[in-house]
Amino acid sequence: MTAPRRPGLLTDLGAAVLALVLVGIAGWLGKWQYDAWQAHRDAESRDLSGVAAVPLDDVMGSDDPFPAPDLGRPVEVSGEWLDGGFWVQNRTYDGTDGYWAVAPLHVGDAAVLVVRGWAPEPDDALLAATGDADVVGWIQAPEGSLVTDDDPDDDVFPEIRVADAVQRVDVDLYSAYLISQDPAPGLEPAELAALPEPGRFTGVRNLLYAFEWWVFGAFAAFIWWRWRRDVVTGVTSPLNARGDAPRT
Repeated sequence: MTAPRRPGLLTDLGAAVLALVLVGIAGWLGKWQYDAWQAHRDAESRDLSGVAAVPLDDVMGSDDPFPAPDLGRPVEVSGEWLDGGFWVQNRTYDGTDGYWAVAPLHVGDAAVLVVRGWAPEPDDALLAATGDADVVGWIQAPEGSLVTDDDPDDDVFPEIRVADAVQRVDVDLYSAYLISQDPAPGLEPAELAALPEPGRFTGVRNLLYAFEWWVFGAFAAFIWWRWRRDVVTGVTSPLNARGDAPRT
């Protein structure tokens, strides 16, 4: 039986170059998909709190659902304060527990809840808001962890929930609230409650594509390594050179 023919130098180099090209392309495509995944997450979690304020109507209408990509964006709005203000408990300022003073601002045919500032204790004088106002504040999504209100008849709420606040005013409410950048007299600034965070599955398709390309590159490298090992050690296929089964 004759020894298997080893490939020539050009064949050997050609196989190595082909393997390197396939691995390089797969690696580059995987990196591209990975960067796209990261870009999706960065876009969703971008901090808009420092950008210039835009009119509230440019971000959402009074009947629109909360625009999640605009969480934390500064908006400006003009209107008239309405009765129906309330306090929100368990809010901190500089590490101290206290309360937010919240009042509805009448804007067009609806009203938007505005956090006017923080106080260590509820005070009716600080809660009162009357007259016209121009407000610049960060837009936030209503809360809703279903915390129980121990006393629904008082002016202290556990959270800012539109369903609770709408019972205190005679107009519809926006599905958002604002944290005023300038606290009302006698109040401290309310700390920004939330900034956007990327969802668990944001851009997950790009991430899976990245791993798919890297696996393909690893497979191409494995095929070249296996072929090279078989050539060096002289391992041959069960078929002979003519493609027939070996004789017994």
